[in-house]
Amino acid sequence: MAGSVFGNQFRIMTFGESHGKGLGVTIDGCPAGLSLCEEDIQKFLDRRKPGQSAFTTARKEADAVEILSGVFEGRTTGTPIALLIRNKDQHSKDYSNICDKFRPGHADYGFFSKYGFRDYRGGGRSSGRETAARVAAGAVAIKILESMGIFVHAYARSIGPVTAETVDLEEAKKNPVCMPDAKAAKMAGEFLEKCIKDQDSAGGVVECVVTGMPAGVGDPVFGKLDALLAQAIMSIGAVKGFEVGDGFLSASSTGSRNNDAFAVREGRITTLTNHCGGILGGISNGEDIVLRAAFKPTPSIAREQQTVNEAGEELPITIHGRHDPIIVPRAVVVVETMTAITLVDALLSNMGARLDAIIKFYGREL
Repeated sequence: MAGSVFGNQFRIMTFGESHGKGLGVTIDGCPAGLSLCEEDIQKFLDRRKPGQSAFTTARKEADAVEILSGVFEGRTTGTPIALLIRNKDQHSKDYSNICDKFRPGHADYGFFSKYGFRDYRGGGRSSGRETAARVAAGAVAIKILESMGIFVHAYARSIGPVTAETVDLEEAKKNPVCMPDAKAAKMAGEFLEKCIKDQDSAGGVVECVVTGMPAGVGDPVFGKLDALLAQAIMSIGAVKGFEVGDGFLSASSTGSRNNDAFAVREGRITTLTNHCGGILGGISNGEDIVLRAAFKPTPSIAREQQTVNEAGEELPITIHGRHDPIIVPRAVVVVETMTAITLVDALLSNMGARLDAIIKFYGREL
């Protein structure tokens, strides 16, 4: 299957299905010398794994990662890194009664139309469980960024009709909905409890902020940094919208309000506002990168819905099994890690942009 590879210099390829033996990822292009162990990766997988609150699927997966290659004596060797996550708690029988039916809101029909065949157990390759492999790779990317003083933080900005009014990153780590506002988190929890009672689901928005990103990364045409981030984030299942900075609000603004004035502060060129979200003309400007991803409600709901089967017959469908009433809390770390993968790839690609930098790297004088 094409389409399972992302990146150029820092390239990842994910593999595996929701109800197969496991999932994994290979990372090609990770620099040698990075301190790396399974615990570095596991802490990110633990944030994504199921069964941690009333607002996630009851599927119990340890999501324990195994490093199969690319690391020796605790450091990366510069060769491909292979990471494996074994599936332990598949309930494939939950899907036997709908094996020939197309679930509303899912990729079933499109997948069947493309390949003439599909793995109906949890969506197979189209399952949200595929993101476990991305998170594993992204954990490596985050460690690279942090060694450079670049930090990526994501949180649930809104859930259903509830929007966080304040941003406290520590608070986002404490509550089950990953909102950076305790009051909003409580309201969101109450809203989700009602959704569960009504056999329904909810969507929301994940916001991600990158600090410490240097200016000058990204390309001005097809390789725009915001375009690369859009591809990365929009490739996450259930994402239906993406924006950088003020995003869609920019359309109702004016140039005098939307332009970020430049200034010099503490000897550094900076901007007085950040409506652009840290990217201008496809290139980072040294300010915080701010992006948002809109997630649709979980399509698997317990209510009876109308569908058709592979024979083209109209009929009702009721989906049983273990499903998240909302994707957003577990998707926070997915947005975080896909952002990190994109930035590491862009930073490595950017190293050949200037001759003076190449000469300096190889120890010669101009």
